[in-house]
Amino acid sequence: MSKFDRKTATALLVAATLFMEILDATVISTALPIIAADFDVAAAHLSVGISAYLVAVTVFIPISGWAADRLGPKTVFCAAICVFVIASVLCAISTNLYTFTGARILQGLGGAMMVPVGRLVVLRALPKNQIVRGMAILTWPALAAPLIGPVLGGWIAQTFSWHWIFLMNVPLGIIALAIGMVLIENHKSEPQRFDVTGFLLSGIGFGLFMAGLESFSGRPDSLLVPGILTSCGLVLLILTFRHMAVSPGPLFSLKAMSVATFRITVIGGSAIRIGLSSAPFLIPLMLQLALGFTPVEAGTLLLWLFAGNLAIKPATTWIMNTFGFRTVLLANTVFIAAGFAAIAQFDASTPSWLMALVLFISGMNRSMHLTVLNTISFADIPQHEMRDANTLGAVLMQMTRGLGITTGALALALATVITGSSTENPSVFDFSLTFYMMAAVSLLALIDSAKLPANAGDAILNKRAAIKS
Repeated sequence: MSKFDRKTATALLVAATLFMEILDATVISTALPIIAADFDVAAAHLSVGISAYLVAVTVFIPISGWAADRLGPKTVFCAAICVFVIASVLCAISTNLYTFTGARILQGLGGAMMVPVGRLVVLRALPKNQIVRGMAILTWPALAAPLIGPVLGGWIAQTFSWHWIFLMNVPLGIIALAIGMVLIENHKSEPQRFDVTGFLLSGIGFGLFMAGLESFSGRPDSLLVPGILTSCGLVLLILTFRHMAVSPGPLFSLKAMSVATFRITVIGGSAIRIGLSSAPFLIPLMLQLALGFTPVEAGTLLLWLFAGNLAIKPATTWIMNTFGFRTVLLANTVFIAAGFAAIAQFDASTPSWLMALVLFISGMNRSMHLTVLNTISFADIPQHEMRDANTLGAVLMQMTRGLGITTGALALALATVITGSSTENPSVFDFSLTFYMMAAVSLLALIDSAKLPANAGDAILNKRAAIKS
């Protein structure tokens, strides 16, 4: 196999494992009512099963770069696949929400070590002029998995049982493990001293912060405990970043934040990712709980989002080259918020073809935005700083994915408080208010995107770079 073919094959393998990891985070969304009935809890409360997985991924990602240097990327990548598969089996045999959440946390540990290490292997091997192509390969799972997941999960849960949602990871994991053993090389490097303080601060801080938000979304009788958890978590996260900034050997460096294209797109991109991550969770719930769709019907309708992703994909490079990153980010943020506002209009009288059209256009906007964010983030990062930038970017990306689910559940809980409904039976109007809230969250991205210079990232856009020269 030539060196070029090996790079491409490795990128495809990493994309496949990323697909499996994200699919697992979203595949249970349409199956939530069925799983919740088995566990005897409200469907909205089962968001903890999704967010616990994403929290675990976020907490353990910082170890991935250090472990890859110390043990070698092949060792870490293959071991992570094994942990992921074992945890999937434990999810399938869970009998209540507590054991299910514990298994999801273990599964998150496997995902945290699997995908970032694979992406690091790809980024280290790619020269600057191939970053756009490489990131395009690594972007498609983030677009496809959250949309295929709901229909697949709904079909499996309704046709067989929800347990098979997790058992299907066993053959997929075995195939990925076999290919990884062949493709990935095990180059080790001298790791820096492990930053225990940074790991504990970041892990406990984010865990408490997410636990607090989850507690709020359950509409507790007293706000004292959720408030304490959220506040303590936020304080620890602030201390984490202060520690990273002054420590001589931090868990991961914050140097990438000094690069404008990385900093602005990561911070502003976080708001848009929170909004986008809430959609695959909220839309199936609205279709099933408020509009009476079956799990398969809800998942099938959500496939129009995936169709929109695919439809715009061939044109994304041309659009970026023609208009530039800044213009696309600003315009597309408005389009995404408008999409949420349009979904807020759905009710029992809305024809399915109109719902499909709105979701199709929303999918196009989703694909365009994530492709731009993933491409420009690493445009100006020096090659020797790629590991820390990759780790930081992965942490923040996973954090916002977890926050998207939790924020969506929290917004729905707030809507039920406003209307006086129950979280067990939210109304169409409750979901409408929720989608308006997510539109407002998405619009926050305009603040940072507007700060980008007009020529931001042009060096990696072949057409615009050629015009300048």
